[in-house]
Amino acid sequence: MHKSESRYITLDAMRGFAVMGILAMNIIGFAMPEWAYITPAAYGGETFADRMAWLFSFVFIDGKMRGLFSLLFGASLILVTERASSKGESAAHVHYRRMAWLAVFGLVHYFFIWFGDILFLYAMAGMVAFLFREWAPVRLVKWALIILSVGLVFWGLQFGGLQILQYMATQPDASADLVRQYNDVKSSPDFSFDISAQVDLHRGPYLQIVADKLADWPALFGVVFMSIAETLPLMMVGMAMNKSGFILGNWSPADYRRWAWRLVPAGLIATGLLALWMIVSQYDAVTALAIFFFWGAIPRLMLTIGYAAVLILLIARFGGSPLMSRVAAAGRAAFTNYLGTSIIMTTLFYGYGFGMFGEVGRLGLWAYVLMMWAVMLSWSQPWLKQHRYGPLEWLWRSLARGQMQRMRR
Repeated sequence: MHKSESRYITLDAMRGFAVMGILAMNIIGFAMPEWAYITPAAYGGETFADRMAWLFSFVFIDGKMRGLFSLLFGASLILVTERASSKGESAAHVHYRRMAWLAVFGLVHYFFIWFGDILFLYAMAGMVAFLFREWAPVRLVKWALIILSVGLVFWGLQFGGLQILQYMATQPDASADLVRQYNDVKSSPDFSFDISAQVDLHRGPYLQIVADKLADWPALFGVVFMSIAETLPLMMVGMAMNKSGFILGNWSPADYRRWAWRLVPAGLIATGLLALWMIVSQYDAVTALAIFFFWGAIPRLMLTIGYAAVLILLIARFGGSPLMSRVAAAGRAAFTNYLGTSIIMTTLFYGYGFGMFGEVGRLGLWAYVLMMWAVMLSWSQPWLKQHRYGPLEWLWRSLARGQMQRMRR
């Protein structure tokens, strides 16, 4: 196998694992009210089996697959811009046209398919990440950590302060003023689970769901604001990983094992302790949000990079197997698989389709995850044997280049 072929198999297979893993968390957003993603106390935590399903997802999956996707996005940014430059094209022109059309796809996805879109966020972060493409790996990682730290300081002040207020207001000798402040926060719209309204909305007609998102259009930019201080640093780390050869599989197996052992056990222990904290707090909303935005960020980063090392080892070991070839094909068609999953899942769970929103427990949702994984692994490879791109990859590429691209091999 040539080095370039090995490189792309590594990236494609990792992207395949990431797009499959993202569904394991996104399924909650497809099938349950939004707060169910944050805490099982809001929805979907009634039975022991469902709480165990939450625990497994929280410890092993939540945020880590999205993190892998962000690393790969940064790595691909370097590949795309280097390829453009080698052809005598303007790297900036190629990149920003790609990001502009990705933003359009993200807007369509968010407003007309599913509220959990990440494409618009990636387009915005990708426009910024391009500015750092010439930096050396060490500089990229250093500034990624600085940006991440700034975000953590912001969220730490927000949620650390809220947790202090919660602690002080729930003490027996708490002043009436503190109790009032805390109750005002907990009764604000930001802490309203609003379960019945969410269930009624998503069991309703299509135009009702679209109208609700259009009416609340600033929420999309809120997602960018809340997430970019984690997403942009991960992209920058992915760019550094490309330049250093890490994410291309060019390091020695011993190096990957060393990073995996450094990061995965420690990251899992830290995440397990956070899960224990959630359980002891009875899945309290304040605790859940603080963990999601602040306390869980470093363990997520550790596991994202640790998982990347583990996956590279697995891909190197089983790269020629039929299953790994199918995973790599799913990764090559990740854009189509990601958006296609949203279309299929919203059709299954929303009112304009089969209307199962809120009716399937967390454990039961794994059946739908496995079904969709089977679909991804089944169609991607046969399609790509006959075609150069996945359907939506072809559309994105054609729009970005301003001309129809050749599809058939």
